[in-house]
Amino acid sequence: MRTFLLLVLAVPLAAAPRTMRVDYIHAGDASGERLALDGVVVEGEWAGRPDRAIDDANLGRYYFEVIDRKTNRVLYSRGFASIYGEWESTDEAREMTRAFHESVRFPEPAAPVQLVLKKRDRQNAFREVWSIVIDPAAQSVDRTAIRADHVWAVMKNGEPRDKVDILLMGDGYTAAEMDKWHKDARRLTETLFSVSPFKERRSSFNVWAVDTPADESGAARPSDGVWRRSPLRASFDAFGSERYVLTFDNKRMREAAAAAPYEFVEIVVNDRKYGGGGIHNLYATVSADNASTPYVFVHEFGHHFAGLADEYYTSDVAYESVTARPEPWEPNVTADPKGAKWKDLIDAATPLPTPWPKLDFETYEKGIQARRRQIRADHRP
Repeated sequence: MRTFLLLVLAVPLAAAPRTMRVDYIHAGDASGERLALDGVVVEGEWAGRPDRAIDDANLGRYYFEVIDRKTNRVLYSRGFASIYGEWESTDEAREMTRAFHESVRFPEPAAPVQLVLKKRDRQNAFREVWSIVIDPAAQSVDRTAIRADHVWAVMKNGEPRDKVDILLMGDGYTAAEMDKWHKDARRLTETLFSVSPFKERRSSFNVWAVDTPADESGAARPSDGVWRRSPLRASFDAFGSERYVLTFDNKRMREAAAAAPYEFVEIVVNDRKYGGGGIHNLYATVSADNASTPYVFVHEFGHHFAGLADEYYTSDVAYESVTARPEPWEPNVTADPKGAKWKDLIDAATPLPTPWPKLDFETYEKGIQARRRQIRADHRP
């Protein structure tokens, strides 16, 4: 028995595959959409769990599958949301066509695969919107060596294949502010792992960071007349919402992250203004130095990491409300007044729908929003 155990221990674990990234252009308007291949890139070592290749969480507006061409077996799948998916619900989408750069990532396959991208219909069923064959042996696959000297571990509790890997990316930090960026990365890591459920599962995570020095300090704030060509192009005022921080330059962001092992991304903008954003399985953002940064960081990361929806409805937002009320895919909101989604959590004596002081709340909130709009009209912070 002892000899057998020694032999087993002597056998090295199979090397993790590299990461394949498929870039594509997602274009359309409120009436329809089209997708087109931009390129295929091989990045660093795959960071995901080998035994968690299939996503059965049923989250996300979109969903993709990687299918082996020879056996028709699904090798990998993930649900996700996208900037395009938000944009198509805005007023602008009813007036013009726009295109957005997007990516999906999965373990590099050994043979050709079919990449199938699906979208939810009004009944929440996923319907195919794009399909393409990806051949890992094709000459067009970009296998350029990836520079990794700007990636460092903020918190490492094990090998990437055994942990959930988060990547922090700083934007708007100059070379002279790299020490501040490193302190901010450590501070925000501690912020996340000081709250439940993350603090109880701290040992299940790794946190990495990437250094991307900027020419100028800070992020773009168009409504304040401030413009920055920061390395990741993160900016306030996404879709006209001055507190909403996004980067629309997906390719630049992905190339900066390519050498890091990651499953989730948090972009930290070097700014004091209140703001942030979060899109499921894309990335989250937060302003580093606002008084509300700890709350915003955890809140926006919840959108990205767990697919949680906002629970407010009186604040100004980028997207428009829809007339039809299909059941949301997000796990924490419902269109069902009987609350079937979480019926097992409701006391049997609780009336459904549950009465609450809705009119008082809305009256108060309308006053708050009117004050806020006046502050912005006066160009006050």
